[in-house]
Amino acid sequence: MVSIFSKLLACTMFFMLISLVLYVLFGQITVRKLRKNPATKNELGLEFVSGWDIINVAQALSLPRSIIRKLSNTPIGFLYADADLLLRYTTVFDRFLAKVFYWLFMFSGMSMITLVILDYFSFFLDK
Repeated sequence: MVSIFSKLLACTMFFMLISLVLYVLFGQITVRKLRKNPATKNELGLEFVSGWDIINVAQALSLPRSIIRKLSNTPIGFLYADADLLLRYTTVFDRFLAKVFYWLFMFSGMSMITLVILDYFSFFLDK
């Protein structure tokens, strides 16, 4: 018999797989275009590892503008992409793809972490 934990983890892994496909699509469709544009090339945030700018751009296009402005006005504001500039150079489809990818990625990642913590504390008891 399959436990509830295994079923929930399988669903979460499925959502993570979809979000990773969207990660590649968003990178190829939107971020590639922004990297080639001289006006936006250096405004995609700090890239810790290869591809991190994809997450920076998705975050800038997905979070509310008030939060992005507060983040960019901090001493570590250089880490984040310039949302106001990105809005000028992206289409409605780009923004929609960013929101779907970013929130699905965050939801599935946080769900996996939560499930593992709950399993560690024996929340899911097999009967």
